[in-house]
Amino acid sequence: MNSLSTAVTKSIGQLGDAAILRVLFKTIMITLAIFALLGGALWAGLSQILGDRGFAFSAELGAVVAILVALIGGWLLFRIVALAVLQFFADEVVQAVEAKHYPGSLGKARKLGFGEELSNSARGIGRALIANALAAIVAIPLLFTAIGPAILFWAVNAWLLGRELQDMVWLRHRSLPDEAPPLNAITRFLLGGVVAALLVVPFLNLLAPIIGAASAAHLVHGRKGSNNAA
Repeated sequence: MNSLSTAVTKSIGQLGDAAILRVLFKTIMITLAIFALLGGALWAGLSQILGDRGFAFSAELGAVVAILVALIGGWLLFRIVALAVLQFFADEVVQAVEAKHYPGSLGKARKLGFGEELSNSARGIGRALIANALAAIVAIPLLFTAIGPAILFWAVNAWLLGRELQDMVWLRHRSLPDEAPPLNAITRFLLGGVVAALLVVPFLNLLAPIIGAASAAHLVHGRKGSNNAA
């Protein structure tokens, strides 16, 4: 059975694998492209709205505002968007981990269809938006504590991430739709807490979703009692 520290260590050690690097590249590029498109749409929208109201709004100013908003929004929403994108490539991360550490599990994973992938991502985004919106309301009276809101948002996202990362692996390996997941609530929360902490560190936040998905693969296989672990 893999401990969380062992799972994270193994995941970091596999970041140099070609299969992992391909997923990392695709995830980062698509995530950045989404934010670039959102920034462009914001610039066009601001130009149109303010222009119609008679405000002087140069292209240069609009670009600066759009970039600033995109950067701030990217910092706040990167976790949600990156995990939604990663959902479509999660099987590649799981397969890379299995090929190196659990060769007996290769070929046993169920391939999720595009519709199921899209549905899982949509539900994950919905949970994240609702939970963070509620957390923002609760965080208002905690502002005077300075660190209170940060702890609150970390805890909320740790809970969200733990579930999302487990499901990236578990949904592909469960035998029945109603089969109980192998990770308990504490393990999921700790896994999500590690990844949530990495997501606020510049540059490491680009690696965090991949490390999280690979760590979840180790934990799920470990809890399933894989007898073919390398």
